[in-house]
Formats: sequence, C-alpha cells, structure tokens
Amino acid sequence: MKRDRKIKILATLGPASFDEAMIERLFIAGADVFRINMSHTNHDTMRQLVKRIRKVEKKLKRPIGILADLQGPKLRVGQFKDGKVELQIGQNFTLDDNDAPGDNQRVNLPHPEILEAVKPGERLLIDDGKLELIAEVCDGHSIRCKVIAGTRISDRKGVSLPDTILAVGPMTPKDHDDLEAVMQEPIDWLALSFIQRPEDIAEVRKITGGKMAILSKIEKPHAVQHIEGIIDISDALMVARGDLGVEMPLESVPGIQRDIINACRRAGKPVVVATQMLESMISSPVPTRAEVSDVATAVFEGADAIMLSAESASGAYPEQAVATMDRIAKKIECDSSYDRLVNAQHPKAEPTGADAIALAVRQIAETLKLSAIIAYTGSGATGIRVSRERPNTSIIALSPGLNTARRLALVWGLHCVVTDDARDLQDMVDRAAAISFSEGFCQSGDRIIITAGVPLGTPGATNLLRIAYVSKDGKHGI
Repeated sequence: MKRDRKIKILATLGPASFDEAMIERLFIAGADVFRINMSHTNHDTMRQLVKRIRKVEKKLKRPIGILADLQGPKLRVGQFKDGKVELQIGQNFTLDDNDAPGDNQRVNLPHPEILEAVKPGERLLIDDGKLELIAEVCDGHSIRCKVIAGTRISDRKGVSLPDTILAVGPMTPKDHDDLEAVMQEPIDWLALSFIQRPEDIAEVRKITGGKMAILSKIEKPHAVQHIEGIIDISDALMVARGDLGVEMPLESVPGIQRDIINACRRAGKPVVVATQMLESMISSPVPTRAEVSDVATAVFEGADAIMLSAESASGAYPEQAVATMDRIAKKIECDSSYDRLVNAQHPKAEPTGADAIALAVRQIAETLKLSAIIAYTGSGATGIRVSRERPNTSIIALSPGLNTARRLALVWGLHCVVTDDARDLQDMVDRAAAISFSEGFCQSGDRIIITAGVPLGTPGATNLLRIAYVSKDGKHGI
C-alpha cells in the first residue's frame, strides 16, 4: 500500500461509511487516518468503528491512524413560542437567563458563562453568523443587544463569540464522558474543539497522561492570537476553516491558513487543513473547480494533511470523494512549481544535532538522487524532523512501536513500517535495505540514506547518517 503522494488524507466516518467494507475501500482509495466525530457518535458506535478500522489494518498490514474529535461546547439559544421570530435591523433584542419561551424582544440563553463574560461592544453571532448582534447593556443575567445584520432567529441556533474569552475551558461534561470512553480504545489522536488559549490544552494533557497525541483545532480568533503558545503545547494543529470563517472575516481565512501552516512547519508540528474542501461531493460525484483549487492550495502550502468531513461521513459518494482528493494531491505534487512553492517557506534549522542531521539527510538524498530516506524512530521525533524538511525523496519511518507508526500516519511524507529495533549497526543497515526493497521504494543496486540515534533505541537522540547500497537480492545493505 505504497502511496504516490506525500500529503496525507483524513476521512471522517459516518452513516455513509460505518461498515467495515466501506472503511477498507476508503483506505484503499487513499485515506490514511480516520476521524470519529464524537458530536454525532455514541460510545458503542465509536467502539465498533475502532474495531472495524483495526480489522482493516490487520488485513491490509498497514498502520492506520484514528482521530477522535471531541464536540466541545455547543452554545445555543433557547426556544421561541412559535419556533422562530423575525427581527428588524437596529432594534433591541435581549438574551437572558429567563427560561420562558422567547419572542421578538428576547430569548433564553442557557449559558451563564456567556451572560457573565460578554461586555458592551462585543459581538454575538447567531446561526453561523446569519444574525449579528452587538452587546449594549450587560448585567450578568441578561445581555441587551442591537441587531446589526440579519433578521431571523429560530429555536436552538448556535451562538459564536468572536470578541469574548469565556472563563470555562473547552471540555464539557459530555466531553469528559467521551474522553473517558475514548481512552479505553486504541485511538491515536485526540482533537480538541473551540480552544482559546494554551491553558485549555494543558488541562486535557493532565487527563490523558500522554496516552494519545493532542491535535488542537483552530476555530476562534483568540486561538489565532495565541497561536505560538498553542503550537508549543500541542502535538498537531487543525485549521478548522468553517467555524473560523464564522467568527473572523472570510477574506482573512486564507492568510490565516497559510500563516498557521508556516508556523507549524517552523515548530515541526503536523498541521491539517479541514472543512468544506470538497463540499459539493456530498451530493455530486464530481467537485467544483473552486474546490479543486482549494485542495491544491493546501497541498502547495505544504500542509501535512487535508480532511474530508460530511463528504465521507454522510455524503452519497464517500469513496469517490477520497479518490478525488487523492488524485488532486498526486497531480499537484507532480506540478513543476510544487517544490519551489513548498520550499519557499522552508523553516530554518534549529541549532541542535537532530535538526542538523535532518537537514543534511535531505540535502544528501537530493544531491545524490538516493532512492529513499530511512528514519529509525522510536518516539516519532526523528520521522517528524525529517518530514519537516519536505524532501522530494521518499521517507520510510521504521519504528518498533505500532502506536508510533499509527500516529505518524498523519505526518507528511512518512511511509510507516513496524519493525523490531536493530541489534547493531549492520543489522540496522540490512533491515533498512530489506524493507525499502520489499516495500517497493528501491531496486537492487540503488542507494539509500539511513538516519537513527546511537545508542540504538535511545528516543530523541538522532545523531547518525549512513549511506548504503541495496544488495542484489535486496536483503542486505552494503
């Protein structure tokens, strides 16, 4: 199952893709990691999906990553007497803690944390921004607003707060229950929704205790403002453009996407671009030209992964959506301008031995036109460092840990293989040659470059380079 592209694909599972046969077809079509959205998945279904993914993994003998995406706080208004009301631009409208049915003057907001936090002059966006209010008078129990844009509001519509920092963290009671269930399963990545600051991630790290890697979803303006701190404490990031585009001007989202991708590359943290990438394929077997360009932009910018949401979860063409994304990515990575654009934002190597080795691996591999880079990686750090360089040479990440290989399935360019730790340097070379040959990355007589840490098996101690020839039978390195 050797991929002919470097960027990875996440596919969200849902009613259209719950069964094992479809999961297998999605993986064969190009999905590298499967996302389980806990907003729409109960614990029993989540467990069944994990079992099905692991059965496919065992059958196809390739490590597959699983990401569990916590719902986060869903802020919604209450209900109206008639289900909906019409408003006038410029009128006053109040959100309060009175649970009586609403009318065209007021409605219940069953979130005391919002009533206590919002200040005059701050915006409240209802129903994905279709209704915009601005707070005028706040007393902790009610928020009297002026209607700025939009004229309609109905039962249980969502509330976004682009200007307000809530005192509560991103974990709701439902999230705590979901996390407890998720931690009992062999799941590799945990996605956190609606984080605002680094402290939100630290809270979850204490709970998980390092059992799974944490991916922070950037959906709010305050997260963008604290992006460096969030990157520092996260294992990966996701540019969740749907919610981000509600709370920030739409025209600013492409620049934010590019800046976050560049910041993650500098820090050596994987980054995913998500939301509405092939939206029309929910109901159409082909995407729009604009969607193809959108996917291409993420590939050109050097993102580690691109994600399908409803397209693969509830759409009519889940397999076609994955295959289409795969074709777009492969075509773009073959484009004559791809290397130039990806390397235009090449991060400066940190003054460490590991970074110097990773940079040298790329330069040597490309100068000598070697067939493959083989990175021995116990914790995953060496593989991620080599990936950060975005070499045009194929990267094989060899790890003794299945959990590490599954987690690295999210990382740009890494073809992950689980193998025992090398016994000594010669075994390291022989194993690298045999695996690169058997996995289809080289032929007898080709040269490969190997990077690892010595003493062997020492996590994070990348300090060795070795160029080797693959023997005639492909079983040894010379």
